[in-house]
Amino acid sequence: MTTTLLEERLKNWWLLLVSGILFVLLALYIFSQPLASYVALSVLFASTFIVAGAFEILYAVSSRKHDQGWGWSLFGGIVDLLFGIFLLSSPMLTMAALPTYIGIVILFRSLLGVFYAFSLKKAVVKGWGGVLFMAIMGMLFALLMIGNPVFGGLTIIIYTAVSFLMLGIVQIVLSMRLRKLKKRLES
Repeated sequence: MTTTLLEERLKNWWLLLVSGILFVLLALYIFSQPLASYVALSVLFASTFIVAGAFEILYAVSSRKHDQGWGWSLFGGIVDLLFGIFLLSSPMLTMAALPTYIGIVILFRSLLGVFYAFSLKKAVVKGWGGVLFMAIMGMLFALLMIGNPVFGGLTIIIYTAVSFLMLGIVQIVLSMRLRKLKKRLES
């Protein structure tokens, strides 16, 4: 007999509950230990460049016979790898660079949002003004993160903790609903 995805989820509803509780506990830890959490995020940030660089190098080498631009992938992978090693070897620099990096990413995405808002306006789509407003707010927030790294670092910690808290709550609520559905189907 084959089991459906729903049956599998219903059977293991408690796993979602456990992971939800862990996310809530992690959020509470981040709120209570902001500096340690920020250091950990900085290490994760630097490590991500190392892992991404290594995989890009592997991709470039493995595709050199089929991809004419493999050299650029190799170059990009080496740059990412070296940048990650550099950041990992200098935790203070990494902690300073993280808010700037995220601020620049938010700024870029917000500029795209402005472009999309005007595209919506041109296509006569209602609500383009709300998109424009949010994009401008994103730009202001990004500039604040870039201009004030302490604010940026604190913001990253708060966003991370709130994200984990919300994810944990969603998983706990979902697990309870699955449990309730399982009991209803069993009776």
